[in-house]
Amino acid sequence: MKKILALCLMLFMLNQTAMAWGVTGHRVVGLVAQKHLKKRVNRKVNSILNQNSLAEVSNWMDDIKSDTAYKHTHDWHWVTILSGETYEQSTKNSKGDVIMKIEELVATLKAGGLSAAQEETYLKYLVHLVGDMHQPLHIGDRYNQGGNQVRVTWFGQNSNLHRVWDSDLIEQKSLSYSDLAGFLDEPTKETRKMWQKMSVREWAAVSQSHFPQIYDFPADGKLGYRYSYDNFNTVQTCLMQAGIHLAGLLNEIYG
Repeated sequence: MKKILALCLMLFMLNQTAMAWGVTGHRVVGLVAQKHLKKRVNRKVNSILNQNSLAEVSNWMDDIKSDTAYKHTHDWHWVTILSGETYEQSTKNSKGDVIMKIEELVATLKAGGLSAAQEETYLKYLVHLVGDMHQPLHIGDRYNQGGNQVRVTWFGQNSNLHRVWDSDLIEQKSLSYSDLAGFLDEPTKETRKMWQKMSVREWAAVSQSHFPQIYDFPADGKLGYRYSYDNFNTVQTCLMQAGIHLAGLLNEIYG
């Protein structure tokens, strides 16, 4: 009986950990975006979200994965564009992908005519998916489920490459999402404008440009301080770019 209880507790703890993957990163993206909204847009977004911040709603799309009513959204979080292909040339997922859905959501929110509930839902989708597409492994270039099938150890603990980039690199720093957002390097006004002019598909290419360094690790798959040192600056840049990109979209939609 003691062994059974111990096993149940271990499974519960593993499940709780799984539910927390990527939480901090998405909140950082939301907080960065909120800081770069135009005042009028900020008021509008707050009203649509019932005074919840972008950071507060940023993980909602992950939270609803267990709700069968949202089963149709499961494939929206990622896309596969094989090396040497463009998005236009890639094999499309009939259930949708992160690029397709961001473009659709932006167009739908711009068009207006939505009920309050629809607009809130679509805005929450957009907040999360923009964060997803700036995590490079959500824009896969090979058939390994965005690094989920690449088994590694992280400071001696079993992990996979996707999880390392989703959360391990971030959580290893033991920072709150507000602390981490405050530590990011603020881009110049000119850089922000350049980033916000980029299309969703151009941003997908930026995410894929990080693959050489992402997949540059020892053959034994043992990742730790060196991998963190080599890659954490890129993680920070991706988070800042995601926040600036999201702010630009929202300013365009509601400005």
